[in-house]
Amino acid sequence: MKNETQGKPFPENKKKNKPRSKRHQPRGLTILYEDDHILVVDKASGLLTMSNAKERDRTAYFVLTNYVRKGNAKSRKRIFIVHRLDRDTSGVLVFAKSESCKRFLQDNWSGFTKTYYAVIHGTLEQKEGILSSYLAENIVHRMYTVDDPKMGKLAKTGYKVIRESKYYSLVEIDLLTGRKNQIRVHFADIACPVVGDKVYGDPVKGIKRLTLHAGIMTILHPQTKEWMTFEAKLPVYFNSLLNS
Repeated sequence: MKNETQGKPFPENKKKNKPRSKRHQPRGLTILYEDDHILVVDKASGLLTMSNAKERDRTAYFVLTNYVRKGNAKSRKRIFIVHRLDRDTSGVLVFAKSESCKRFLQDNWSGFTKTYYAVIHGTLEQKEGILSSYLAENIVHRMYTVDDPKMGKLAKTGYKVIRESKYYSLVEIDLLTGRKNQIRVHFADIACPVVGDKVYGDPVKGIKRLTLHAGIMTILHPQTKEWMTFEAKLPVYFNSLLNS
């Protein structure tokens, strides 16, 4: 489901290959690409993208700001949040290094290709298809499906089964719209929730994490206007679950 016509191998980046000081390496993040305009990382599960009321320092934004400033609090260097991943979702996360780059990426976001991977409970009779519904949010910020289009926003999730075992399925997901928690809600709606989902699924003893991963993203570089594809490797734990 990867858009091969858009995706191009990203160019060599001189900064990317320079050895970095271990002192300022961002914990919980692997740098996939960096230049003067964007910073792309593979975020670990359990790390917030940005701060909330309870957590300020242990976020991707905080540690990457410290990284670009090399620990110098007076540095004027900064990063800008383009999009977010849930705390327990891992994978490709893009930041901008200027307000103009941030605006360009956000203005064109709907035209970029985003491929996710998830391990879901059970097996699907239809191995490939599109899940579609209208999603609304309640007062405790939980998303749910509604029948009335006036009460919710259209969400569409394309999927393809990649591998199956007795209890689980690994699916490749094409995020056709960008609604909050849409992948998790859609698979919960068909009684095949994402494994490890404590909000929309049933807790299962022994599961280590939410098995949702932003695996591949293709974007237009805000400066060069070249198509660039970034990939974060599938977590080993996903295959371990299918092998168990």
